Formats: sequence, structure tokens, C-alpha cells
Amino acid sequence: VQLVESGGGLVQPGGSLRLSCAASGFTFSSYSMRWYRQAPGKEREWVATSTSASGSTDYLDSVKGRFTISRDNAKNTVYLQMNSLRPEDTAVYYCNARRLFPSRRDYWGQGTQVTVSS
Repeated sequence: VQLVESGGGLVQPGGSLRLSCAASGFTFSSYSMRWYRQAPGKEREWVATSTSASGSTDYLDSVKGRFTISRDNAKNTVYLQMNSLRPEDTAVYYCNARRLFPSRRDYWGQGTQVTVSS
């Protein structure tokens, strides 16, 4: 099983980045996909979810209207489009794949650094 994030980098406030997470080794379409982030000195926090069944999405309040999660089941890839970035969005962003049935499975990527600074 592998989750490989890419697309992070340094961007100025107000800028945009698109993160990608390429998955392999499991049935991608059967898993809900999430993005989390962890800023220095803080706990990891959930950012966004794309469910497996309906493809519905949900977001952390502070990113609603700025971030968009999407998935391409044909490419086994999940994306996070981040617009209007703020310095407080600076963190390592992690991709997560989760399944609850028939048994719980949780897979994590290695993370990609996003730095928002002028």
C-alpha cells in the first residue's frame, strides 16, 4: 500500500496550490479519502473528506470556500485544490485512506510541506 503526496511548496498569501495523492495497493474506490495537516507545535487536524460511496465532501470550517477536495477513481488519485492561501495554512499536509467495513483500515502518506509566506 502506498499513498504518495505531491504539489506542496512555498506560496505567497492569496496564492494557490494543488496537492495530489496517488494511491496504490488497495481498492481506491472503496475508501473514503481525507486530507489532514499538521503545523509546527500543533496536533494533526482533519481538513477535508471525500467519501467513497457518494463522493460527498466535507471541510474544516476555516477552509470552506477556499479548499476543494476531489477524486479520480480511474487514476486512484485524490486532490486538494487550495485557493486564497493564508499564513495559518502553513503545515505538512497528509493524505489518508480509510475503510470501516468489513474491517477498519487506515493508510497514510508521508506528507508534503505547504508554506504560505511573503
